[in-house]
Amino acid sequence: MIRGIHRSADRLEAASGHPSGHPADGQSRLNLLLAYGGWRDDTFADQLPALLAPQGIRCFRSRSAREAQDVILHQRVHIAVVDLSTPADESSAADESFGARILHLLRPLRPAPPVVVVHAPQVSNRDSSRMLAAALREGAFSVLQRPVPMESMLATLRRVVERHYRGAWPQGGF
Repeated sequence: MIRGIHRSADRLEAASGHPSGHPADGQSRLNLLLAYGGWRDDTFADQLPALLAPQGIRCFRSRSAREAQDVILHQRVHIAVVDLSTPADESSAADESFGARILHLLRPLRPAPPVVVVHAPQVSNRDSSRMLAAALREGAFSVLQRPVPMESMLATLRRVVERHYRGAWPQGGF
């Protein structure tokens, strides 16, 4: 599995157009928001920062909608991965999900960043269809069901870079 993760990270790097290591100017050029509800340890939100930092991707992890809002207000977000189970704040009850609120905060940004939505398995096909339709109405690029295999997450992020950024990190004042 680890070997597969590194191969996907290499493919993501190849899609970015950057050689191994940091971009030529030494700064991260792509900011990735990871809004995660903390439903389990050692998930994509824990693993992605270490895997993507060598490719020049700066990951901003948030365990609550409040932390995600702070990132959105103070950093340019190029791609967002939003777990719909993200709570309002650190003291919120586990059943209070505010991931959709984060989607509402990202949508009016210009340009709006592509969003990968992560959700819990649904009880029925009907619930799953409703959740998928709602995420797509909010402008989601992709919807992944958790637990998300790292290979799937990296492949999805590679597709985002290829389609939204023409295979290259966002430049300068973007």
